[in-house]
Amino acid sequence: MFKNKKLITIISLIIVILYILLIKFVDVQAIGPQNTKVGCATINHFFQNILPYNDIFYKISKYFGYLSFLLIFFYASIGLYQLIKYKSIEKVDKKIIMLGFFYIIVLITYFFFEKVSLNYRPVILDEGLEASFPSSHTMLAICVCLSSIIMNKHIKFKQTPRKIFNIAILVLMAIIVLSRFLSGVHWFTDIIGGILISLFLVYILYISINKKKEA
Repeated sequence: MFKNKKLITIISLIIVILYILLIKFVDVQAIGPQNTKVGCATINHFFQNILPYNDIFYKISKYFGYLSFLLIFFYASIGLYQLIKYKSIEKVDKKIIMLGFFYIIVLITYFFFEKVSLNYRPVILDEGLEASFPSSHTMLAICVCLSSIIMNKHIKFKQTPRKIFNIAILVLMAIIVLSRFLSGVHWFTDIIGGILISLFLVYILYISINKKKEA
């Protein structure tokens, strides 16, 4: 079982790396603002023409994105409560601690791509040229929401409230990702990149928690 998970992890990592190389080297054209170069230019240009900048969807993705931070605060509060109650970090639920490290990894990934800009936004907003790959809102939404659903299996919830909570989380994730795509502030490949990278990171969390549970 563990060998299969390890194989899936390796394959997933290879897919992410190949996708990044695709964005960097394939069909690179100066189609961005101020003649900035963009990989997979043909498909990106196509979607940008049919989905130009939309301020309404941009604001929806922005403000619903803030809601995802409430999920982070929720699980952080659980960890803090346990730390205060037991007065020892060793007695805090290990899965909560692993989730905290997961958030840190997501943050590091975000800053890495902010510094290593593969391309820039198709539109110039208030801050001028901004790194666009991957879509950070997409990555944040998927990482936070799916990791929350994973964690909810290990938290003492009644079955019905857990289902309702999970459905609400999935709806939140869908709204953020879809509105970000429709907002036109990212290239199409930025959205796909955000999805691939976040799914890889979430899978790492998933197998880590299950491995810990099996141990």
